[in-house]
Amino acid sequence: MGESGHMPIGVVLEISGAGTRISLDLDRLSAAAQDGDPSIAMAGQVGSQVKIRVGSGWLLASIRNQKSDTTVPGGIVADADFLGEGVEEPSTGRIHGFRRGVTRYPTPGALVYPAGTGDLRQVYAGDGRQAIQIGTVYPTRDIRAGLYIDALLGKHFALLGSTGTGKSTSAALLLHRICEQAPEGHIIMIDPHGEYAAAFRDTGVILDVSNLRMPYWLMNFEEHCEILVTAHGEERQLDCEILGKCLLEARSRNRLAEQIGKITVDSPIPYLLSDLSVILGNHMGKLDKGHSSAPYMRLKNKLDELKGDPRYQFLFSGMLVGDTMAEFISTLFRLPSRGRPISIIDVSGVPSEITRTVVAVLSRMVFDFAVWAREERTRPILLVCEEAHRYVPSEKNADGSSVGRILSRIAKEGRKYGIALGLITQRPSDLAEGVLSQCGTIIAMRLNNDRDQAFVRAAMPEGARGFLDAIPALRNRECVICGEGVAIPVRAAFDDLEESRRPASADPSFTQLWSTSGGEEDMVLRTVQRWRAQGR
Repeated sequence: MGESGHMPIGVVLEISGAGTRISLDLDRLSAAAQDGDPSIAMAGQVGSQVKIRVGSGWLLASIRNQKSDTTVPGGIVADADFLGEGVEEPSTGRIHGFRRGVTRYPTPGALVYPAGTGDLRQVYAGDGRQAIQIGTVYPTRDIRAGLYIDALLGKHFALLGSTGTGKSTSAALLLHRICEQAPEGHIIMIDPHGEYAAAFRDTGVILDVSNLRMPYWLMNFEEHCEILVTAHGEERQLDCEILGKCLLEARSRNRLAEQIGKITVDSPIPYLLSDLSVILGNHMGKLDKGHSSAPYMRLKNKLDELKGDPRYQFLFSGMLVGDTMAEFISTLFRLPSRGRPISIIDVSGVPSEITRTVVAVLSRMVFDFAVWAREERTRPILLVCEEAHRYVPSEKNADGSSVGRILSRIAKEGRKYGIALGLITQRPSDLAEGVLSQCGTIIAMRLNNDRDQAFVRAAMPEGARGFLDAIPALRNRECVICGEGVAIPVRAAFDDLEESRRPASADPSFTQLWSTSGGEEDMVLRTVQRWRAQGR
């Protein structure tokens, strides 16, 4: 630590429960700015940390703002938020044994010193809990920023950032680090754009429409209605009732149903699509004169349409009638993981009108499995949802779909059953408010939109406000982390990820791609062929 690290840079003017107002000396700040230690050189600037003398120890605070004020000694007034406290290491004068929260407040007139890299190293040192290293603490060059895995996953987390801030790469980095630490983990990633397959080729299993083979009979009654019922209003109610009756009858024809005895319309018991079609026909044939056959026709037509549509083959294929539930769950949840702890579910090839229902089925499988496995030594599961605002939209965008309900339920109750939820989104203000507030750790990258910034500020704990003000000014691949996963709020720069482990989410370069030519005709023909075959 240079000489300027031992010199006070200001004094405390007033104190409140969460923070303090201090006066800073401009000359001392200018002297500190010449120091070789980047933490001391930044002392007093917005977002920097300072330490305040309290008895025989130190209090650490983060500077939130500065303004010129000629009435105070030194000429600058700044507000700071308290982060925590520690004792003084007698030989070096550094903070030692740091912990969150404040037990003893300073008095006006207490001296304020810059916090050097040595201090911050003690502050950000792990406390013995299992952690993953994801980057370096700003503004230092070598202090590692760590996240406590159990706290991060046990209380859910959210990764937020505007498009183009490096969000996908950071999500991949986070998941790679978790996989390295937990090679026998169980992670499911819902990937709506097919970008993550490239990043997890070696450590994960990639499931898309070509190999997902998701049995249609796993859907519960509500999900069946979302896909098969096309009517609205009162007609919808009628169609759903008819579908429920016929579906229960189709499920009851299975040998499994006979063994179990009593089943419900939601029981995941295989049935034949042709059975459902025949039962609909039978019921229609028995109708009295006064009743309309229109609801039966609507359901039958929709069913035939889905069976014949090649895009729906991954879900409505006659091959999926066997009882493959156990194998499907084992593959999906990586039980056992065999060194590939993550399954990437690429839903980019799923027809857009049923994407949300497919995500609902997968999320509900996670929840129901956890509920029914309580008797066992449970294996916790991490469910990561990219573009989360699509699936758990805020009240004004809500459309009552099953996926919003199941993900909200996982956010509220998942912890008890060992389900961790990771939400990734660039539009936190379009996310259901209750869901973001259930996330114990928030990793915020740059957010360009005022509404999004305000939304995140409301979800953050009080002491992190100073850090939050930095969110609009973050560089790409920088973030502010606060909540359960870190000892105190931290601004960090993510590590570089090797090319081979990055998601395929790089933006195309217009200047490069528009300056060369060749092979366009063949490219168009190949694309048309894929388009017609719908990915086959």
